[in-house]
Amino acid sequence: MPEGSASSTATVSVVIPVRDDGPHLRRCLRALAAQTVAADEIIVVDNDSTDDSADIARAAGARVVFCGERGIPAAAATGYDAARGDLILRLDADSIPAATWVESMVEALGETGVDAVTGGAVFHDGPASRRVTMARVFLGTYNAFARPALGHTPLWGSNMAFRRRAWLAVRDEVHLDPELHDDLDLAYHLGMSHRIRSVSGQHMRVSSRTVEPRRFARCFRRGAGTVFAHWPREIPPARWVRVWRGRRLQEDPAHAVRTVDRDEAARG
Repeated sequence: MPEGSASSTATVSVVIPVRDDGPHLRRCLRALAAQTVAADEIIVVDNDSTDDSADIARAAGARVVFCGERGIPAAAATGYDAARGDLILRLDADSIPAATWVESMVEALGETGVDAVTGGAVFHDGPASRRVTMARVFLGTYNAFARPALGHTPLWGSNMAFRRRAWLAVRDEVHLDPELHDDLDLAYHLGMSHRIRSVSGQHMRVSSRTVEPRRFARCFRRGAGTVFAHWPREIPPARWVRVWRGRRLQEDPAHAVRTVDRDEAARG
């Protein structure tokens, strides 16, 4: 099996952070139970819920992990740390994955050299005639904002997956600030030395509550805060160069040696 590929025996963990979202979680877990390829474990991270989210998770056979530190970044990290699978798939409690979601993410991670993947979605609620369009506008806005800042494909927490070893490589670098976007922050750290690619296909539906004015404003504020949290070191032009060099190093390890030799010759 080539280095960086996912074997057919790779184990899969699904992580779902949740706080007071029982009804949505029940529907999400029901969809996960109907997958064409079953996950080896489903981890629901109870972020100090006051409703019956944890009980719903246990009743569905999920492993419940408690996280008392408020905020999605801490809850998500707790779930990733608890995951036992070779591959970690992430979605939100209000996500409804298609029956092929796990299969499609595992297949995408099977590509040699790919360490993380992410996909889009359509809305499962809101005005029926506008669900696809609204989702495309929302995700298009996110990509238009995040891709230039990163210099590569961003991750989206409602539909993403990565190798456990990739998470362990950046675990100590990620931010746990509840006012930052954990998926965008993770993309900052993974993207420097790990390849991220997009997955095509309609494999996910999510709630349109994300585009409610107050939620959208908070989402944008947190996105901007995540970008600024990585400045000045990660100002786009400087980051683009570093990402490009990192990719060259992955493709041709000898390139790093040649670059050092050339730099030393120039200084000499």
